Amino acid sequence: MTNMNGWRISAIAGIVVAAALIGGAVALSAFGGGTVTTINPAASPRAVVPVQQTTGAAVGGIADLVERVRPSVVVIEGSGATATGGSSGTGMVIDREGRVLTNYHVIEGQRDLKVILADGTASKATVLGSDPGSDLAVLKITVPSNLLTPVTFANSDSVRTGDSVFAIGNPYGQSFSVSAGIVSATGRVTTSSFTGRAIRDVFQTDTAMNPGNSGGPLFNMKGEVVGVNSSIENPNGRFFVGLGYAIPSNTAQRFLPAMVQGQDVRHPQLGVSVMRLDDVLAADLGLKVTRGVYVTSVTPGGAAARAGIQAAARGTNVRTAGAGGDVITAVGGQPVRNFEELARAIDKHEVGEKVQVDLVRNGQTMTVSAELQAWDLR
Repeated sequence: MTNMNGWRISAIAGIVVAAALIGGAVALSAFGGGTVTTINPAASPRAVVPVQQTTGAAVGGIADLVERVRPSVVVIEGSGATATGGSSGTGMVIDREGRVLTNYHVIEGQRDLKVILADGTASKATVLGSDPGSDLAVLKITVPSNLLTPVTFANSDSVRTGDSVFAIGNPYGQSFSVSAGIVSATGRVTTSSFTGRAIRDVFQTDTAMNPGNSGGPLFNMKGEVVGVNSSIENPNGRFFVGLGYAIPSNTAQRFLPAMVQGQDVRHPQLGVSVMRLDDVLAADLGLKVTRGVYVTSVTPGGAAARAGIQAAARGTNVRTAGAGGDVITAVGGQPVRNFEELARAIDKHEVGEKVQVDLVRNGQTMTVSAELQAWDLR
């Protein structure tokens, strides 16, 4: 998939280089490891004042956290349809019944799946349920429950830009490698390469991730999972450039029950392309309404098309769209001002459900009913 800068965002399954932690007082303060001392300039040169550590990491630092959560991380290996089609990635144990969460792209097209625990125990694995639209999947392995250490999920809504995080994964076959960094940004959007569906609220991190890290956990400094590592920016090849992405833990938890029950998750779509409406664009298009999303194209045979929603006369961008498109102002009673709000409003409903879409056409307010369709595999 390609972003607006022309850089490619690559899924990171495959065979990842462990990043060395930066030592010194700064790293100690950020990641734990005891107390930090500071010189009191008003006192004797020998006088020091201990500063109490305030991070969430254990007293022993990030190494203690890694030791505690490492048993929850697994290596996933599979063989593809061809001799060179094998894949390896990472996953995390989610319960003592042998269920493992990973990325869908780690297991897609693979057979003879095998999961290897941190202690070397190996088990054949089967795909229990999947969510291609969110790039998630759940595997089932047969391992004694006493050997399984489930992860603890954090509330990813509480994650802030600048929070310290670390990852454990299988980069380039270097099993159970650890890398650390921070959350560089929240609220990013990536796209499922299997359905074209936008994956929202994704975390951006500078934590080193490479092919093989896919499906592995992104931990906070309490050893809780805040995200599922999934993709990296890839401008000139498959190497780390400091831009990795993780699917929020709350997204995973939302769809876990269905996948655990053996279901393949389906997501609803309206079937439109839109652009955000503002005063300048509205004036250019001769519209009286200035808030909402302007419909630039409608998927043939999709929910919007069957509901009679109309697209702009031509093109799909601000310069070429032309007049004639509907302005969607609300979906299911929820106001819509941009693509994100439109997508969130649709996501609250189920495939096959009928929703009321409020729109403005030729200056007239109207409401149509649209039966939502599923994002299908490409």
